[in-house]
Order: sequence, then structure tokens, then C-alpha cells
Amino acid sequence: METTKCLIIGSGPAGYTAAIYAGRANLAPIMLEGLQPGGQLTTTSEVENFPGYPDGVNGQVMMDDMRAQAERFGVDIRSSVAEKVDFSARPYKIWADGGTCIEAETVIISTGATARYLGLDDERKYAGMGVSACATCDGFFYRKKVVAVVGGGDTACEEAIYLAGLARQVYLLVRKPYLRASRIMQDRVLKHPKIEVLFEHNATGLFGENGVEGVHLVKRQGKADEQRYDLPIDGFFLAIGHKPNSDIFRPWLETDETGYIKVIDGGPCTSLPGVYAAGDVADPRYRQAIVAAGSGCKAALEAERFLNE
Repeated sequence: METTKCLIIGSGPAGYTAAIYAGRANLAPIMLEGLQPGGQLTTTSEVENFPGYPDGVNGQVMMDDMRAQAERFGVDIRSSVAEKVDFSARPYKIWADGGTCIEAETVIISTGATARYLGLDDERKYAGMGVSACATCDGFFYRKKVVAVVGGGDTACEEAIYLAGLARQVYLLVRKPYLRASRIMQDRVLKHPKIEVLFEHNATGLFGENGVEGVHLVKRQGKADEQRYDLPIDGFFLAIGHKPNSDIFRPWLETDETGYIKVIDGGPCTSLPGVYAAGDVADPRYRQAIVAAGSGCKAALEAERFLNE
């Protein structure tokens, strides 16, 4: 059994920023990095919208920098995964893989969210080479190019409209014969001169030599009039939702119907005293590195105040 004033579960911009602040506050925090140290940004080839990097920065490099900064302030960073928690009473108990149990006075959850993919092998093959799950992160690289967005809900429509402000042409690939988005979003998409909605279309694969050059499509799959054809594109954007990595916390914390941890008044405080949520695990709206980093800062400051009180 180990004890700590502050345990940070998960890494990425939220976790590392929380670690930096908690380390500087002499809380001697322990961090369990999780299965993907650095989070989703480690799969992003270029980050151009994070302040302080005027020429852009590789996502992995940026996360390595944050990690090194946290280590500078004495954070005990471990390549471990939290497998079970008991938040019934303080100090809270967290079991890491390998069976280690840690008792923590405060806990900062920064486990992020995982983008939903179609499950195509080509999505992994072209990751960072034309496949993206974040239009606001990567859309800038597709100025005056042709892109496809997969999805039929509000998020997909929002991403298509955002990309239409940059790209030459946007195709919205919708599996059903209708859009699930709100009426106002449907109207905006259907009336936009740069967006073409392809109803009853499924993507079955991608192709290209050194990156995405096109998508294999099936129209009205399984029907008598099924059509298969290739559509030339430069970028392939997934907008079919995210899954917050909150499963082990859901018995103890309030979440929404999707699993995002509910926080109080937009801050990092959860329904339990001394337990905080930062980054994408509590953010279904923005999902940006700079927002996650800010919430990690807030979580560490709240943990410090809680311990002082």
C-alpha cells in the first residue's frame, strides 16, 4: 500500500499540466500515464494552434516536452494503468495494473476520450497521413483541397461546415438516407455551396501512395441497385463521436449519458470532494489541447486548496 497527497490518472495535456502545477506546489504527485502516454496528441503529426510554437510542433514532441517539465518538478511518472478505484471514502483507493494499491488524498482524472473509428485497417495505415478525428486540429492542412467527413449528426455537420471554410470541396458521407443533426444544422449543410451530402454511402477503404488520395465507397450497400466507386479526396475526417475513458469511475461519479464526467460550474470539481476531472474525459464540447491544459491547471490548483483547507 502506497500513499500520496495527489494521484493523477492519465496523461496528455491535462494530466501533464496538472502534474506540473501539483509538482511545483510540493504535493509530490504520482502519475499513472495509462495505455497511451501523452494521449491523442501523440498520433498528431503537426500541432499548429498551441501557443508558444510559432512554427508548429510534432504532437509527440510536445507531449515529451510536457512530460520532461513535469519530471523536473519531481512528479513520479509511472507507465501504469488504473484498473479499479474505490471512492467510497477518503483517502481514495486506486489499484494499478500489477495489483499495486495507492491511497490518495486527492485524485485528478485526465484519462481523455477515444475517437470512434469505422474499424477499417486503412484508418490505422493512414493515421496522420490524411486520416483525422479532429477538424479544428487538422483542417488547416487541407486548405483548397478536397476532404470527406463521415457522420450524420450535429458534430459531423459542424465539422463539415468548419472544413468548408478551408477546403475546396467537402463530401459528407452519411450511412443513412437522412441526417440525424438538428434542423438548423441540416439546413446549413444542405445549403452550403461547398458541401455535397452523399446519403446511403459507406466507406470501405482508403487508398494512396504516401497518404490518402481517395476513398472506396459503396452506395446503398446490399440493395439491388448497389454501386461501388472510388472518390478522390485528400483528407478523411471521422465525426462519429468520442468515447470518454471513464468506465472505472462511473459507479462513483456523476456522468452524462455518454460517460463524460460531470463537473461543477465548468470547473474541474466532480460530485466527490477531492476528486477532479480535467481534459477530454469531462469535455464533450471543445476537445482541444489548450483547453485540456487549462483544465489540468485548474484541477491541480483546486487539489492544492482542498489539501490546505
